[in-house]
Amino acid sequence: MKTITDIQGTFSLHNGVEMPYFGLGTYQSDNDQEVVNAVKYALEAGYRHIDTASIYKNEEGVGQGIKESSIPRQDLFIVSKVWNSDQGYDTTLQSYEDSLKRLDLENLDLFLVHWPVAGKYKDTWRALEQLYKEKRVRAIGVSNFMQHHLEDLMTAAEIVPMVNQMEFHPYVVQQDLIDFCNKNIIQYEAWSPFMQGKIFGLEEFKKLAEKYHKSIAQVTLRWNLQKGVITIPKSSKRERINSNADIFDFELSDEDVAYLDSLDRGERIGPDPDNFDF
Repeated sequence: MKTITDIQGTFSLHNGVEMPYFGLGTYQSDNDQEVVNAVKYALEAGYRHIDTASIYKNEEGVGQGIKESSIPRQDLFIVSKVWNSDQGYDTTLQSYEDSLKRLDLENLDLFLVHWPVAGKYKDTWRALEQLYKEKRVRAIGVSNFMQHHLEDLMTAAEIVPMVNQMEFHPYVVQQDLIDFCNKNIIQYEAWSPFMQGKIFGLEEFKKLAEKYHKSIAQVTLRWNLQKGVITIPKSSKRERINSNADIFDFELSDEDVAYLDSLDRGERIGPDPDNFDF
């Protein structure tokens, strides 16, 4: 099991870059004071990893939150993603420049291919490799890539993706995909760890929360980390941002980790990468 220490702990990517295993997701945070405040609250609480994407339309606000915080840029880990309509070699390079401009940053720590757009993701990946070789970005990866997408990409890739960000929660564990990523030293990362809020109504979680004297959110996020999965819960409320991070003073038993794994039923909240209308 990977070592979990505190909110600023990291997992090592295969190129040696240390990626904080706990971060703030900003999906559906509006590009106004909401996301500016969320970023500032998170950084005040000790978070150092902020995840956004061009399609979230809030990179300006994320950048503003970073600027208004007192944390030096070199202590932060900032992630964005190239959207489907921008995929392809030249358009991906341009998308990176556009993201940097909106964020008002000189570089990103991680840039991801947002979805495996058929016929385009290999050219998109080539552009990410170019950015990486030019040291414009510290790490590159993908999002929503199933095993066959990864295998296909790796037939043409010079660099194996460092990260695969996937929908991950107890109803979509995809252990085979996690095992494949682990074998190829591709760091697994969760999006939608709370099933867009549905997790809070599940009886199984209420029982575990009572057992550990923790919230359902805290139990879920602790499970993510104990699986070696990086997690980026989204919230814009200060108390929730603080509470989500309060997961470093307890540990789930192996039995409870296995129990949560066993709830997997392939039930997605988001789109299926194999049947997504790009």
